Amino acid sequence: MKYYLSLAFVMLLMVSCKNETKTETGNAANVHKVIAQEVFHVSEYTYIRGLEDGAEKWIAGPTTDIKVGETFYFGKSMEMPNFQSKELNKTFETVYFVEHISRTEDGLKRPKVSGTNTATTGTQRTTVEKKDIKIEASENTITIAELLKNRETYNNKVVQLKGEVTKYNPAIMNVNWIHIQDGTEFNGVFDVTATSTDEVALGDIVSFKGTVVLNKDFGAGYVYDVIIENATIIK
Repeated sequence: MKYYLSLAFVMLLMVSCKNETKTETGNAANVHKVIAQEVFHVSEYTYIRGLEDGAEKWIAGPTTDIKVGETFYFGKSMEMPNFQSKELNKTFETVYFVEHISRTEDGLKRPKVSGTNTATTGTQRTTVEKKDIKIEASENTITIAELLKNRETYNNKVVQLKGEVTKYNPAIMNVNWIHIQDGTEFNGVFDVTATSTDEVALGDIVSFKGTVVLNKDFGAGYVYDVIIENATIIK
């Protein structure tokens, strides 16, 4: 189980939603050469209005120091129509989410780099640091270690967990992406991601219920080994 640098759109990273998606295959024919016309940086992403063969398109990828007028390259992408970015207060008619933005075509061929946590995602742009926390499971909750150790048993079942919010990406594909830790780990994995329409904040201690899904592939290289979907925060 590998934990790679990539987007974590969180789209990261993306969960089932009303929008249709279209993913390109990852071959040489899908290398795109684009000139940046506008560039916007938000918390963890870069949005670029680019010009490719005379046609304009919006591209979103990992935070990248691309300036207006520069040429950049990207490979396979996920087309997302009617995508709303709350951070930009903008709805895109179409935006293409990409795994990697490179100034050179050869840069797209470099292998992904494994992160510090061999965690619940197969691809993840940022590393996740283990927090020095200890949260006791209650009578109705299980620990992250128990979930990961017995993932096959819990697959497609509703579980309840309690942990500290260590990473939070709101309003991505109509849901919020919540990383939690509780101080336990299994085989070096200490972080679990959940998707929810409920809102939280970094540092919150939350309990939630959700459905365990294994090997969730959202396309364009975004694969979660374990993810909790449709999570509901328990007040």
